[in-house]
Amino acid sequence: MKAMVQDRYGAPDVLRLRDVDTPTPGDGEVLVRVHASSVNAYDWHIMRGDPYLARLSFGLRRPRAAVRGQDFAGRVEAVGGAVTRFRPGDEVYGEAGPDGGAFAEYLCVAEKLVEAKPVNLSFAQAAAVPLAATTALVCLRDAAGLRAGQHILINGASGGVGTFAVQLAKAYGAQVTAVCRTRNVDLVRSLGADHVVDYTRDDFTRTDAVRAGRRYDVLLDLVGNRSLSDFRRVLTRDGTLLLSGGGVSTGGSVFGPLGLLLRGPLVGRFVRQRIVAPSATAGGGHLAALRELVEAGKLTPVVDRTFRLSEVPDAVRYVETEHARAKVVVTM
Repeated sequence: MKAMVQDRYGAPDVLRLRDVDTPTPGDGEVLVRVHASSVNAYDWHIMRGDPYLARLSFGLRRPRAAVRGQDFAGRVEAVGGAVTRFRPGDEVYGEAGPDGGAFAEYLCVAEKLVEAKPVNLSFAQAAAVPLAATTALVCLRDAAGLRAGQHILINGASGGVGTFAVQLAKAYGAQVTAVCRTRNVDLVRSLGADHVVDYTRDDFTRTDAVRAGRRYDVLLDLVGNRSLSDFRRVLTRDGTLLLSGGGVSTGGSVFGPLGLLLRGPLVGRFVRQRIVAPSATAGGGHLAALRELVEAGKLTPVVDRTFRLSEVPDAVRYVETEHARAKVVVTM
């Protein structure tokens, strides 16, 4: 089968399309013929080995796993002996797990990481959902307990996680203020944002609303570009700060976004406001909840551009350098 393989850390050109053996499913695994995947910041960080501290997990000298790609959507090709929920021909979507492997024609994945694909989505649309939408779901539903009437600010609202977060927040009945750049203002408004702050023209920590005393019950940071004091300044006394920032960066950092993600919860022990760095674990439970929201018309993936498997280096480069909005999809 064809797969996008990486043998060393570096720029997108380290990704090479090669022929590799088609995997065979173990007892609790499903073999999926991948129809589409999508690019996440996670893929970029492993490709670069950035921040350096993360190489303790990724692999010190080279990536422990050679094939990138987390999200997938496709059809079940074969199942292991202990698999009970799926059979060949089923349309599914899910996450590949920490070792990746979805930038390939076939993928073996644990049954618990697979869920039935939303019936109203194409494979390309479904592949845009798993990691980004799960992150948004865990942050807003599980960590913040977001509820109707609350005010939330989303920093990075036009990105992959952000576009899902705006929609989820509206589904929960919250008032949404979205922070994005000029070209994405109409996009986040179309997703339901009640207020939009164009960061090229205004500072969300010093807007007229903030100066007038309005504060947010929840702030979801998906960028990691401000200080803890900046974030806390715009929260209510009992507000919740969700740190999930750290898209792509200039590279070559030791701690990268991990610095803020580690420091925030420590500070949170000594202040009244809650400061949380949620961890989104892949699993069918989250995917099932997302499928219900998608099929109910409350959540719709937004796809910026589509690339072929052979063009994965270009897709990753686009995410890395062009401030891609929403999701970038790879089709097989």
